[in-house]
Formats: sequence, structure tokens, C-alpha cells
Amino acid sequence: MPLKGDSNKEQRAYEELAAWTLGLGDAAFLHQHVVDAWAAQHATAESKPIKIAFALLGLYLHLEHGFSGREVQLAHMRLAQPYGRGPGRKEWPHFPIPKARVNLTAQDVVTAPESERPRAIDRWCQSVWNGWEDSHSAIAEWVTCDLGDPRKR
Repeated sequence: MPLKGDSNKEQRAYEELAAWTLGLGDAAFLHQHVVDAWAAQHATAESKPIKIAFALLGLYLHLEHGFSGREVQLAHMRLAQPYGRGPGRKEWPHFPIPKARVNLTAQDVVTAPESERPRAIDRWCQSVWNGWEDSHSAIAEWVTCDLGDPRKR
């Protein structure tokens, strides 16, 4: 289902937001949440399974377990490792693309005053995550199986 707004405007808003978060140079790496929200919101049947899986992993760890962007990035690295607990796989789990999409977008976030953007990013992440509600338990199961209990970080 199409997102609200012009897709070119939405792409430009994402690029502006991504540049802004990268420019922060923050230890928490807020940029990771922007990348994950964008990827999950714009996932299609043609999207690579790893892109969708990593985006949903990031949203899950951030919203359900309070992980920072840096901690999500480290979880991505663990999953990508060929040895250790990370599967280093070529096959990634497939999660069904939601039919209904949220209306909160990168455009909404980038128009927020800079002092409000971190909270706006969290609201956007939550909105996107809610759209994947039918997959929440499968995502939690996959994460726990491949990374262990996120509460024991």
C-alpha cells in the first residue's frame, strides 16, 4: 500500500534525516534507527530478506528491549559472523510484508524541530514496528534463537 506523500519528497526527507543523524556523531548512533525504520517501512516482496530481517531486528531490539542504535549495530555484526553464535548464513528468515502501512514517515520526522527529532524518530520507529504486528512473535523467536535472550546483553 502506498505511503502518504510524494515518493521523491519522501526519499529526500529520508536522505536529509540520514545526513542529520550521521552528522550528530552520537555514541548511541541514532542513525541506525532511521535506517531500520526506513527499510522496514519501504519493504516490498522484492526486498532482500537480510534487509528486512535486520531492519525488524533493529526495531525489535530498540523498542522492546531499549537497545541503542550502536547496540543494534553490534547485534547485526554478530548475526553476520560466520562463526560463534551468529549463523553467518545466506538464508535469512522471511517475514510477510504487511498489507496496511503506517502514515508516519521520514517527512514527518524531518519537519520536526531538531530538538524534537530524536523523539520523532522513536515515534516513527514505533509506528513502523506496529505495522509488522503479525510478525512480532516470529521476530522475537528468531532473535532469541540466533542471539540469545536480549534481556541478557
